[in-house]
Amino acid sequence: MHRRINTVLRMKESDIEITVKGWIRTRRDTGSFSFLELNDGSCLANLQVIADETLENYRDEVSRLSAGCSVVIRGVLQKSPAKGQDVELLARDVEVLGWADPESYPLQKKRHSLEFLRSISHLRPRTNALGAVTRVRSRLTVAVNSFFQEQGFIQVHTPIITTSDCEGAGEMFQVSATGEKGEKPFFGAPAGLTVSGQLQAEVYAQALGQVYTFGPTFRAENSNTSRHLAEFWMIEPEMSFCDLSCNIRLATDLLQYVIRDVLDNCAEDLALFNSFIEKGLIKKLQDIVAKDFVHITYTAAVEELGRVADTFEYPVRWGVDLQSEHERYLTEKVYKCPVIVTDYPASIKPFYMRLSDDGRTVAAMDILVPGIGEIVGGSQREERLDVLVKRMREAGIDTKEYDWYLDLRRYGTVPHAGFGLGFERLVQFATGMSNIREVIPFPRTPGFAPC
Repeated sequence: MHRRINTVLRMKESDIEITVKGWIRTRRDTGSFSFLELNDGSCLANLQVIADETLENYRDEVSRLSAGCSVVIRGVLQKSPAKGQDVELLARDVEVLGWADPESYPLQKKRHSLEFLRSISHLRPRTNALGAVTRVRSRLTVAVNSFFQEQGFIQVHTPIITTSDCEGAGEMFQVSATGEKGEKPFFGAPAGLTVSGQLQAEVYAQALGQVYTFGPTFRAENSNTSRHLAEFWMIEPEMSFCDLSCNIRLATDLLQYVIRDVLDNCAEDLALFNSFIEKGLIKKLQDIVAKDFVHITYTAAVEELGRVADTFEYPVRWGVDLQSEHERYLTEKVYKCPVIVTDYPASIKPFYMRLSDDGRTVAAMDILVPGIGEIVGGSQREERLDVLVKRMREAGIDTKEYDWYLDLRRYGTVPHAGFGLGFERLVQFATGMSNIREVIPFPRTPGFAPC
């Protein structure tokens, strides 16, 4: 029987026969036996295996094992006299499945820089840090879906290939069939990889009430920073009969729910990040769950930032979007907690956000968190046909191409709202990783797409 190491390390029984499978982390020889550290990726901790010279293949194989070798080990689980571990495995049989040449295997028993690990993305999940990131990412995925299911939301799979540019910024990867050579486009119209599933999610929200989409999105932006990816995942709920206040409430509840879940289920991995990646990480996450978020308007934020405007690289004035340095100043220096910023100028926000009565702002909200800045961006959507058409024309958008979207306002329109939560930024926040490229299995950035 195959025992996951995560389960074995929590067993209280001893003197039982078990089989474990995994990869060797280290081998240490002492007299007539070897200590093998085995890990199968199910948890951070290794299982210590004692292999002695009475094993049939001890001299030919066991004594040659090195980091990266894959094995199947059958033996007896026994209580361990060593500190820091409850059990260890006395090997009865060690079967080597795959060798790893110690001269060329790049993951040796030492700390490797995250930049170096990025250059070997096919091997980096075998490290403690990247393995822990992956487990936390997986747990966050489970928590996100659990939250929406508990709230009565219906998941919708929105298209990856789309003919609609949700943001209107034109930063889409164009899609074409190989060998088209000026022929009719494969989809009958120019198409691209989606930057958001929001518009299609609105379609289903106005039929099913509450929906969410959780999938990959793409942005052809030539930005090579620690905050941007060309391929990333987005969580996007859309809700009919919902205004800005209920939108804020849902986003806040979601963040607190998933962080609480990670604190409850990933304690060992978070302890690693707390020690080696971001000191105080666990306290920061606990505060997210326990404390209320501060709520201010964009105008109040600009006034607050204006008091120390000369400390920023980018100017601060009304009508200009907040930069990461502004967002982090508000969350880390002024309020020392997450901040909800609302009522942004209409001129810097997309056409679909509901225009406020003042004609200058929109019913938009961003949630900013320490260390990251913006993690959630959303709004009440514009449900009034005449206002939406006017905003689209002002943005230079051909309304004919969005006639289906306008139909949602022609036939049974209702107040509705939604938001987007960048999943990689959520993983960054939960792990303390400073570079977004460390929290996605295979990062895609300008000039870089391994595997």
